Amino acid sequence: MSSSIRKTRNLIDIGSFWMAIGHRPSGTTVVTAVGSNGPAGLLALSTTHVTADPPTMLVSIDKKTTALETVKESNHFAINILPVGTENLANSFSGKGKLKGSDRFDPKLWTKMTTGAPIYNNSVVVMDCELEEVIERNNTSIVIGRVVDLLINQDNKPLLFYKGKYIPFKT
Repeated sequence: MSSSIRKTRNLIDIGSFWMAIGHRPSGTTVVTAVGSNGPAGLLALSTTHVTADPPTMLVSIDKKTTALETVKESNHFAINILPVGTENLANSFSGKGKLKGSDRFDPKLWTKMTTGAPIYNNSVVVMDCELEEVIERNNTSIVIGRVVDLLINQDNKPLLFYKGKYIPFKT
């Protein structure tokens, strides 16, 4: 038997909202940029396309995230969709891992493409973007970028995030 939760307009609290969002599986995505203080990154579970022509992506970033300033300063960012087996890397960009700041960017595991933003070598997909617009909404910055370079590793499977846990993609 399945259970349901329903909340209407005035009863939708933050916890219920995040529970609902957590029921939407998403790719595990690290957004990176490099600025005057070096490389920066964050785990971003809200990324989506805006348009295909021209190719444009959107990332929602909490205003308290320190990497947001690097994205704004550098005018670029890269969206790295992580493969299965990179839970520890994902955690390091969520703030839960042992590595912090530029220590997360091991030169053996990261490279650059057109914009100079850090690219995880084993990503399933990388979208290297030039920053076009930042829209401020409550406690979030909606970052929109034009995709200027694209990499697809067709043999890699994505690491998914669902109900607060990492899960491997199964075909």
